[in-house]
Amino acid sequence: MPKWLVTGGAGFIGANTIRALAERGIESVAIDNLSRATAPLNAEWLEREARDAFTLVRADVRDRGALERAFAAHGDADVVLHLAGQVAVTSSVADPREDFEANALGTFNVLEATRAHLPHAVVVNASTNKVYGHLPDHRIEERETRYVNADFPDGIPETLPLDPHSPYGCSKAAAEVYTLDYARIYGLRATSLRQSCIYGPRQFGVEDQGWVAWFALATRLRRPLTVFGTGKQVRDLLHVDDLVELYLRIAERPDAAAGRAFNVGGGPGSTLSLLELLERLGDPDVAYAPERPGDQKVFVADVSRAHEALDWAPRTPLEQGLDELLAWVDEQAETAAAVLA
Repeated sequence: MPKWLVTGGAGFIGANTIRALAERGIESVAIDNLSRATAPLNAEWLEREARDAFTLVRADVRDRGALERAFAAHGDADVVLHLAGQVAVTSSVADPREDFEANALGTFNVLEATRAHLPHAVVVNASTNKVYGHLPDHRIEERETRYVNADFPDGIPETLPLDPHSPYGCSKAAAEVYTLDYARIYGLRATSLRQSCIYGPRQFGVEDQGWVAWFALATRLRRPLTVFGTGKQVRDLLHVDDLVELYLRIAERPDAAAGRAFNVGGGPGSTLSLLELLERLGDPDVAYAPERPGDQKVFVADVSRAHEALDWAPRTPLEQGLDELLAWVDEQAETAAAVLA
């Protein structure tokens, strides 16, 4: 049976990935420190959904020794999917050292453990669109409900220089540079994915991360909602199932991805502004506050490189994906209220 090591395996993306792998007869080892309040819920869910194909190792990627022991114990793994890390721009501004240690040092530890114990494995690093910064020189046009990037109507390509504009962007850019250089210097079959706005079931969103799920949960639970800026900020949304499909494509075609970075989002055909989502949710009451440091008015990924190299493209229609997420939110509202209190 094939085996994957998934750091951050009890997170939203990790849990969805591990269940999908189990359905395909692939064993998973989730390495997670369970620090997020909802991580134990996802771990319990995986115990039911993945059963014998799932093992949990409680460890922190910042702990070199614990990580080395976990990788050594599972040296037969075929894929290392690195999802663990600090995920919020706001938290990185408040505590940049914590952000650096979780993202830059944590990724370095993962790469070193892979080099020592799984040099044959395919490595997929989860990066972010925040490595491009807030794109200050682009011609951003303001429309009734959204901003539009007039310079890049087809989305941001990978050829755009990196220009991170927050400690989070910096730590993820550093992690990506290490990932790609380990492919070049040490021959690891490693790639980095500049992921945009991923959404779907099991996303217990909070105010500073997972905005689509957070808006839905807050509306359902009648929690206070704050929009930072005008609300016309636009992102391209990618359903988590489509992201998992890309992970699988890379595992199947590692030579096509090794040493390369890919933009990964819903692309121009799957975009949404905050105001448009609020309208979809029935126009709940919101408060407005100044925009946050490092926020991008518009980010839409050009995903053509992934299509050309890996024959991958987003497949889940936005309306279908949002309906699925909202149905899950309705089912999980009481659980979310207790955990996110």
